[in-house]
Amino acid sequence: MARTRKPSVKALQPVVIPQGNIRYAPGMRAGRWIFATGHKGVADYARGMAADVLQADAPHWASPKLRREAEQIFRNTAAVFKAGGGDLRNIVRVDQNYTSGHAVESYHDARRAMLKDHIPPSTSTLTQGFLLPGQEIEVHMIGIVPQNNFRPRHIRPPGQAVHATSGYSLALAAGDYVFVAGRMADSFTFGEGLAAEARMPQGHLWKGLPIKLEAEFIIREKIEPALKAAGSSLKNIVKCQVYLRDVEDFAPFNEVWSKFFPKAKPATTLIPAATPGFFLADARIEINTIALTDAGTTRKEIIDAGVVPAFKGYSQAVRAGDLLFISGLLPVDENGLAPSARIDPAQPYFGSSVQAQMQAMLVNAEKICRAAGTSLANVVRIQQYHTDLKDFYPAYRVWEQQLPGQYLPFSAVQVPFLPVPGCAVQLDLWVYAP
Repeated sequence: MARTRKPSVKALQPVVIPQGNIRYAPGMRAGRWIFATGHKGVADYARGMAADVLQADAPHWASPKLRREAEQIFRNTAAVFKAGGGDLRNIVRVDQNYTSGHAVESYHDARRAMLKDHIPPSTSTLTQGFLLPGQEIEVHMIGIVPQNNFRPRHIRPPGQAVHATSGYSLALAAGDYVFVAGRMADSFTFGEGLAAEARMPQGHLWKGLPIKLEAEFIIREKIEPALKAAGSSLKNIVKCQVYLRDVEDFAPFNEVWSKFFPKAKPATTLIPAATPGFFLADARIEINTIALTDAGTTRKEIIDAGVVPAFKGYSQAVRAGDLLFISGLLPVDENGLAPSARIDPAQPYFGSSVQAQMQAMLVNAEKICRAAGTSLANVVRIQQYHTDLKDFYPAYRVWEQQLPGQYLPFSAVQVPFLPVPGCAVQLDLWVYAP
């Protein structure tokens, strides 16, 4: 699986991590875009968590460890954006994973101190674990290099707000692109929990399904109004990440998704979250969104490369201008785990299950990229969801074979499950398509 095309992207502050000889790209410059992926509280990327963050001998001497961790992350991301010719004032989206809700307040304090009045659409979810001992926060950012009307413009949907401790915009537009924050089915009044319309009637064992009630409320009452305020609509959504905490919710959520998108679905990745996984302990789902404006010149293109999607009826990918959004990849066919991703039970030690799964997914990813007129060598964000982080290194070795010598913009977190029996890893890939 050797690379056949020269990449059109530039790795920012690339580093070789000596342990494992891993080539990591903290950032990627792709035309007018800057991506920063998988950021942790490290000082030089090569030695694990920074000593100044952990302060093992005096952890409570000064500021909280979580505040130190968040501040180190923002120093790192600021350096990446500077190396790419940009700055943190032009971030258009930020995503955070935490292992505990205790991390959020310290992170928000650091974020407000660094970003001040420019906090773009944000998604925060809880996950089970990270690659580094002592790590409790991981951050990903997307930014732009402004030009003409391609500049961040904050959107404030009427009747919707966020708590002052968070301070992010619910939506932001940059040229023809619209970024909507992760939304849950919470009430519009702070402190009331889930909205009444998203809850089962009190005392009823049926009369609705919780995941469907929440998903429909989010789409109708949160995402659609935010898109409208930005000059967009559901028909022009190009990418969604959907976080779900319960495996039994995947299929009924897909029924809701098909109701709202009966023909061509946006590129969609369903990501398992911890339980609880969101700022509302009883929430089951959160959805973030990228769309195009209805009146813009950039148009969405559904990509069909003949690849079996992770779920029936899903689009394999959507191209939107110079970005290719691939739906979440699982190593599956219509019958579950694909034969090419399986290990022969008669020869169980003659291969690696996770490597076979990664190989199957990267073959499909390259097919999708080629159908969209680009190459996997132009990947700008790699998000891997593992059921066991011990699989990260053998999975990385498959990337190394696919893109030899290339620095990779990866993140890897541990999730409690994947929705297909036998699957050990899921990929969410974002690719530049010049």
